[in-house]
Amino acid sequence: MPLTIDSPSILLVACATVVYIALFVWRLLSSPLRAIPGPLLARFTDAWYFWKSRWYSAFGQIHEWTLFSDNDVSRHAQNRKQYQSMYSMSSLLTYEPFVDECISIFRQRLAELANAKVHTNMGHWMQCYAFDVIGLMTYSKRIGFLDRGEDIGGVMGALEDMIYYASLAGLTPSWHPYMFRFKNWVAGKKGVGRAYVIDFTRERVADHQARPKVEPVDGREDTDQAQRLDFLSKLYSKHTKEPDSFTAYHVIAGCTHNMIAGSDTTGITLSACLYYLLKHPQSFAKLRAEVGGLRSDGRTTRDVSFKESQEMPYLQAVIKETLRLHPATGLPLERIVPEGGATICETFFPAGTIVGVNTWVEHRNPQIWGADADEFKPERWMIDDSDKLAFMNRHWMPFGMGSRTCLGRHISILEVSKLIASLVGDYDFELDARLADSTTEWNTADYWFVKPKDFMVRVKLRET
Repeated sequence: MPLTIDSPSILLVACATVVYIALFVWRLLSSPLRAIPGPLLARFTDAWYFWKSRWYSAFGQIHEWTLFSDNDVSRHAQNRKQYQSMYSMSSLLTYEPFVDECISIFRQRLAELANAKVHTNMGHWMQCYAFDVIGLMTYSKRIGFLDRGEDIGGVMGALEDMIYYASLAGLTPSWHPYMFRFKNWVAGKKGVGRAYVIDFTRERVADHQARPKVEPVDGREDTDQAQRLDFLSKLYSKHTKEPDSFTAYHVIAGCTHNMIAGSDTTGITLSACLYYLLKHPQSFAKLRAEVGGLRSDGRTTRDVSFKESQEMPYLQAVIKETLRLHPATGLPLERIVPEGGATICETFFPAGTIVGVNTWVEHRNPQIWGADADEFKPERWMIDDSDKLAFMNRHWMPFGMGSRTCLGRHISILEVSKLIASLVGDYDFELDARLADSTTEWNTADYWFVKPKDFMVRVKLRET
């Protein structure tokens, strides 16, 4: 028999719909956020832009915390404190020999590329360098990217897959547990993305356990014995002393975090630094003069130490300006407003509101940086106006800010400072015809990271 709907039912549904719409409109008009400008569609739905704080959850394993994705403020603070000393400035110099070893190998590859007289994807080589440095720092064993110039063990591909997946899965974080399991089931035994990287890390840990152990003397890391003590050795030492608070998972998580956070980002910064210098020959020449001046005065050698690099103001200005114009991350750094709400830019945001700042937007704001905000100008950092410098520094955030500031930022600056000084001092470079055009900019892949594509450069040994 035909389905019939009586009039009272229709009336009830209609009334409920009207009430729902009325309440929705009332909440919309009475919202304390109604004055915030933005796309009209955003007033009604998140369909136009899904990224929320739960977006970070897709960067972690299911039911396991990571420093990057953990939304538990207390647990994050406690775990971050566990790792803090290993990334401190005082520990930095113990990692410098790892960087020197990789720069030495990179020089061999650059000499070969110069002899080949062809354009090469420098973005790939910068990533090879960054991967091998962080691999050596973490495990005392290079993965071998610089030796072969290719993706050893599929690690680069696995990380790129992970970042790409997480950037998309974060749009619908409630689906992440199901998509993650399905994706890894399809991939087979080793899984993909983060699961693959964790398996790779477990293999390196097993290799490490089979090697003779080197422990700091009396807990100190500034002795000759501990000069090349890698992260894994430090993590295991801490685990041995504090097995209840610093678990075996802390060891794996620390190593994995290094590989995921310490490779792509530094490789991107190195590429961007060289790119801007080549697009602005006057800046390249100025930096080369600074490096050459220190060498001729005997204040540095071909192997620039980190301490010496910090005494090169123009080098540091170049790095800082690069990180301003091309921060590695391209999506908003989002936070949840805590209980009690917060007043930001004279607007009150209720507790639970998702707020965020896109570093690219902040770093190119003319109200902060001036009318030349889109221009590469290292000189903007070399002024005597301390108030202006302090103002700019408050808005400079390529490594994030506050309690979520990147733990490895000092290591990244160590790698970039030493390599860029070496490259500018010892080599000439030629952009391919397309990039050499002053009206053309490089192409990038934009998801969580803003990664250069086809950064084609010809390397030449410098004639002195």
